[in-house]
Amino acid sequence: MRTGMTTPTAWKKSSFSGGGEGNDCVEVADLGTHISVRDSKAPARAVLTFPAAAFDSFIGGLKEGRPEASMGITP
Repeated sequence: MRTGMTTPTAWKKSSFSGGGEGNDCVEVADLGTHISVRDSKAPARAVLTFPAAAFDSFIGGLKEGRPEASMGITP
């Protein structure tokens, strides 16, 4: 059954954009049950969409300095 993904209209740019011109970053859009991510340098290209709970877990692992834990990888 096809549910039909909604195209995000409100993108937020990462607060950490790398050095230089600040162009090395991603943008995210909250769709409620899903989070979409795209490259800010190429917004018309591919968009990755994740279940909100999985994205929250991944971000939590990054904040703890353990991204592998949020992906189920055992070091």
